[in-house]
Amino acid sequence: AALQQNLDKKLFGQHLVSKVVVKAVRGFLNNTNAKKPLALSLHGWTGTGKNFVSKIVAESIYKRGLQSKYVHQFVATLHFPHAHSINLYKDQLQSWIRGNVSICPRSLFIFDEMDKMHAGLIDSIKPFLDYYELLDGVSYRQAIFIFLSNAGAEKITEVALDFWRNGRTREDIQLTDIQNALSVSVFNNKNSGFWHSTLIDRNLIDYFIPFLPLEYKHVKMCVRVEIESRGYAVDEDIVSRIAEEMTYFPREERIYSDKGCKTVDAKLDYYYD
Repeated sequence: AALQQNLDKKLFGQHLVSKVVVKAVRGFLNNTNAKKPLALSLHGWTGTGKNFVSKIVAESIYKRGLQSKYVHQFVATLHFPHAHSINLYKDQLQSWIRGNVSICPRSLFIFDEMDKMHAGLIDSIKPFLDYYELLDGVSYRQAIFIFLSNAGAEKITEVALDFWRNGRTREDIQLTDIQNALSVSVFNNKNSGFWHSTLIDRNLIDYFIPFLPLEYKHVKMCVRVEIESRGYAVDEDIVSRIAEEMTYFPREERIYSDKGCKTVDAKLDYYYD
């Protein structure tokens, strides 16, 4: 219930995300006989809410949220920076996951910047995501894996723009309109850590979840929430000014914010120092 409430209250313009994440996480946590770990892959432009959603998922499961010792975050450019060390990273990653799931079967692993990860590295965790009852005496079936990536964002925008140009609302977009094209796009993207990945090839990722690009009205919603979180009364003039300072794409139509809500916090510092 808390997961649903938080997404409804704090996540804007992402009807697919709210629906799929709540359904997937709730169903998995209530399943006493899961056949494999839950694997969610979140895709979309910067600032559309991917990190935010993984944070809310962590907070809905663990008392300390992202600070919990059972939540493990990996950032590709920080933890796996060098292509020549890929074999070392594979060993370290397997060892880290094995060790932590041995301590707590309900561990959460978040992989950020999947689009910047070296191709082939993520395949090292394939055994942990597969349908094995036990691996060396350890069950991984209660673990949760969340992948965050900008890869596939172009495909998501393409679908959203098609709907817009055909006079249909973004809320008309269904997961079936986009999920297969998204997984194929990510699989064939040479600049993605999922390039020709066995995780996709073997259907081990349960949901590819598209984060739609945010519109002007959604940016204004982000600004209002951020102002309120700082304890100020909402000034609609400031809300509009910050939303108008954002840059939008495509160049002609100017529908979508190219940074989503990413820079709202910094822009507010200018008005509330």
